[in-house]
Amino acid sequence: MQSLFSSFAVSLLLIFIAASITAAQWQKQTIETKASLRGLSVVNEKIVWASGTGGTFLLTVDGGKNWTVGKVPDADKLDFRDVEAFDAKTAYLLSIGEGENSRIYKTNDGGRSWKLQFKNTNPKAFFDAFAFWDSTRGIAMSDPVDGKYLLIETKDGETWNVIDNKQSPRAKEGEAAFAASGTCLITQGKSNVYLVSGGTDARVFNSANRGLDWNASETSIVKGTAGSGIFSIAMLNQQQGVIVGGNYEKPNEINNNSAFTSDGGVSWTLGKGLSGYRSGVTYIDKNTLLAVGSSGSDLSIDGGKSWTNLDRENYNAVRAKGRKAVWAVGANGLVAKYSFK
Repeated sequence: MQSLFSSFAVSLLLIFIAASITAAQWQKQTIETKASLRGLSVVNEKIVWASGTGGTFLLTVDGGKNWTVGKVPDADKLDFRDVEAFDAKTAYLLSIGEGENSRIYKTNDGGRSWKLQFKNTNPKAFFDAFAFWDSTRGIAMSDPVDGKYLLIETKDGETWNVIDNKQSPRAKEGEAAFAASGTCLITQGKSNVYLVSGGTDARVFNSANRGLDWNASETSIVKGTAGSGIFSIAMLNQQQGVIVGGNYEKPNEINNNSAFTSDGGVSWTLGKGLSGYRSGVTYIDKNTLLAVGSSGSDLSIDGGKSWTNLDRENYNAVRAKGRKAVWAVGANGLVAKYSFK
């Protein structure tokens, strides 16, 4: 009898979970832009920034009821692949590209004006992403230059300087990072920073002292081609984290496209269940994760042990600040909010 009751209870729980997932949904925003959006920063339930092609940035201060769509002056040809924001007024933008196309801008007035803080002068550099520990201390990365990742930092929120990377591991031939969602580089805690790679290898680099020294960890994420590897990393805390990726040239392939760590990134265990290549992943809480890519989105409610495919929309990035502030952006001006009902 007890066994029968337990089975019945488990069945009810599974039905409830399935119903909860079905009830939850993406809510597309109506925004007047066709920019391809890859930068996304969720400050809180009200304030969200996004960025993309054509020098475009987006801002809502009321949880998506209204959106401001703007362009950085003299930046029409730039692709802002990453945005990091701290409130309704303060945000940084990073554009990608060779040479002087790699830039960093900052606004202190909600996007009404922008200051150019950094313009790349190294012809070999191609910046991919940046991340911040707080509003004045941040780090940005370029693909390898002369065999090592080029890193710059700001300690005052105004000036950027090259980090001495003599202690960082050398990149392998053909190994680089993907400027796909602004999450190939992230910070965690007061001084940790993570960098993930793809191409000929798929590795996780970790520094515990803001980029001065680095350790490299091997993973079993798919690799070996220019379009394969790790595209995004998220850390729940100092020990637990997730990486996602795959092959963006084969977006529906499901092999070796996620992995998890419980020791701060020293080792990674392959996961399963993602329904394709994924360029972004985020923790909503300790049990709930969302992963997105050009072939759709997947939700996990058991810490990544299993995943449920939600849709086949063309997403690029996803970020969250709790269950009431979950957002994704994608191609053709796509902005969507995920709601748990």
